[in-house]
Amino acid sequence: MPDADGTSTMATTLPAPPEKVWAWLVQMGGDRGGWYSWDWLDHYGEPSADRIAPEWQHLDEGQRLNAARDGQSWFTVARVEPNRTLVLRSDLSLPSGHSFDPQWDVLPTARMDGIWGFHLRPAADGGTRLVVRTRGQSRPRPLTRPLDVLLWEPAHFLMQTRQFHNLRTRVGAAA
Repeated sequence: MPDADGTSTMATTLPAPPEKVWAWLVQMGGDRGGWYSWDWLDHYGEPSADRIAPEWQHLDEGQRLNAARDGQSWFTVARVEPNRTLVLRSDLSLPSGHSFDPQWDVLPTARMDGIWGFHLRPAADGGTRLVVRTRGQSRPRPLTRPLDVLLWEPAHFLMQTRQFHNLRTRVGAAA
């Protein structure tokens, strides 16, 4: 994400090797296994998957993962390195929150563009160090910066912390 005006890095250690953690990450999506966070906020109130589903064990770069039930917002799979790296991209028009294609000739004047990267590394104890990085930019800054500070950054922290907790619970139970 060139010219990012917002970044974050959060990490946790999970009690399973990278290939076991990957199986949970690769099935994320609003119309797949969920996001393992606060389901009432990000999965239409339906519980995220509590098992590995074979039908959700494949992702292709360029594939869209629905973020909203109406299909008007999504993440695009930007990079897939099995058992190592998954990067999702989101490009949202404001104030609607609907996704757009960043290749459009004319971009929305008010927008948020970002990536959400999951990086898995083997830990010394046989577990996985999961590092989650975000990078993003929003325009116009005089309008979007207050939203970043007051809403988006705290929301991301709360949601990511919950996702770490729920992933730890799931991979621990499956180990």
